[in-house]
Amino acid sequence: MATTKPPTWQISSILTVGMMAIATAAIFIRCAVNTAGVSHPSFSLVIAASRMSLAALLLTPQFWLNQSSIPWHNHRAIAYAVGAGITLAIHFAAWVTSLSYTSIAASTVLVTTTPIWTTLTCRVYFKEAMSNWSILGLAIACSGSLRIATDHMQTASAADPMLGNSLALIGAVMATAYLLLGRCAQQNGLATSHYSLLAYSTAAIVLLPLPLLNGVSYFGYAPMTYGWFILLAIVPQLIGHTSFNWAIRHVSPSLVTLTILAEPIGASWLGYLIFQEIPTTQTLQGSGMILSGITIASLSAAKTTSE
Repeated sequence: MATTKPPTWQISSILTVGMMAIATAAIFIRCAVNTAGVSHPSFSLVIAASRMSLAALLLTPQFWLNQSSIPWHNHRAIAYAVGAGITLAIHFAAWVTSLSYTSIAASTVLVTTTPIWTTLTCRVYFKEAMSNWSILGLAIACSGSLRIATDHMQTASAADPMLGNSLALIGAVMATAYLLLGRCAQQNGLATSHYSLLAYSTAAIVLLPLPLLNGVSYFGYAPMTYGWFILLAIVPQLIGHTSFNWAIRHVSPSLVTLTILAEPIGASWLGYLIFQEIPTTQTLQGSGMILSGITIASLSAAKTTSE
């Protein structure tokens, strides 16, 4: 379904707002864990499931008001949206859990390696050529990821950096699948609001039983904990993710994922200001390598797309 491309200033503005919103996610998650007073890693699944469930509920009124305009007969678009929701659930389960094992800086840098996997997926699946600059950027970014992954002294609060870093990378791969499937769903006829509700609802359905299967309850936490859940649903999810869902309908995945690179910068600064969490020199060096490498690869991909 053809759509009129919005002006560049509008796309840039919405991407900027989305980036600022998702930068708060790691902070809200850490605050939820602190106020809940729960050390069990499976509590991260409660956070992820609550975030997605609340986001879906907040979108439901708009869904019912516009139900007649949803192309239910378009099975391909619906399938893409459901697939996106499943990958989003895996993304959150892996990434939120990673914050229990590694630092905010390392987790957010590694989970935003999405452009690497986006470029590789587009090369293999969509047969898009990779320039020498893209290859160089990917090599630099991968080296940075390895440098962070081998840093066992990131912060005093990092319980198992290797496990946390691995989970964050899994989250990055799943985020790539989520973005690309979401783009396909919208290009096949789903409006951003309808797609977002279907994807968020699917993710919630997948995530909701997982805490119970791991012996963790949704009830009995401090009232402020539920306040952080609500903030997670509104700010990084409804504002952040939905902004990217809208943008990827109009511009290339490489340009959207390029914007996400600013997330670790904002999250790390917030982590330092709020939790006094200072990354080690090795983590900072690895972060710089990743951001530099991904920027080179993404800019090269964007240039190729525009030619």
